[in-house]
Amino acid sequence: MNNPVIFCDFDGTVTEKDNIIAIMKKFAPPGWDELKDAVLDRRISIRDGVGQMFSLLPVSQKEEIIEFALTNAKIRPGFQEFLDFADEEGIPVYIVSGGIDFFIEPIIERFGPLAGVYCNGSDFSHETIKIKWPNRCDEYCSNDCGCCKPSIMRQLEQTGTYKIVIGDSVTDFEAAKQADYVLARDYLKVKCDEWEIPNTPFETFYDCIDALK
Repeated sequence: MNNPVIFCDFDGTVTEKDNIIAIMKKFAPPGWDELKDAVLDRRISIRDGVGQMFSLLPVSQKEEIIEFALTNAKIRPGFQEFLDFADEEGIPVYIVSGGIDFFIEPIIERFGPLAGVYCNGSDFSHETIKIKWPNRCDEYCSNDCGCCKPSIMRQLEQTGTYKIVIGDSVTDFEAAKQADYVLARDYLKVKCDEWEIPNTPFETFYDCIDALK
């Protein structure tokens, strides 16, 4: 395994539950569930779905949403130990997430080392929350991902990079197709098996450490 680089999802991977879904369930704006189903069924793009869901939430709820995200998020066991292991092995770890900066950054800031964090941005200058998309699809991707994981991987990889993807759901599908090695759980595991993408299942980051030894 020469020049390994880890691209790790956040929602439902680093955290035990998907923070976007948890926020939407908690604050329950009318119409969010239909948008979620449309994204999972791939009837609308991830960017459209996430953008529309957050546009249902008033900016006045910002602090309440952040507080909920911080208290609700449970980190999957072994995450810091996994980062320590990767650091000892000289393997850079990037967080690549379809989540939003205003809840990811306060949660992730106490963990490290990380080579970088890529996610969507947020704008609270309007009546409702607007999502910003600093990591859109490059010319090789037409899926309208929002935070395009395969585009970020192409941007960061060098000749001979061994790409390891860790994830759980729909935002990880295209990254898994591009990976050399996939650690998968939940919906990503199901789709990798369906598409015959070799993968190793995991439930904790201790499993990930064992898989990479």
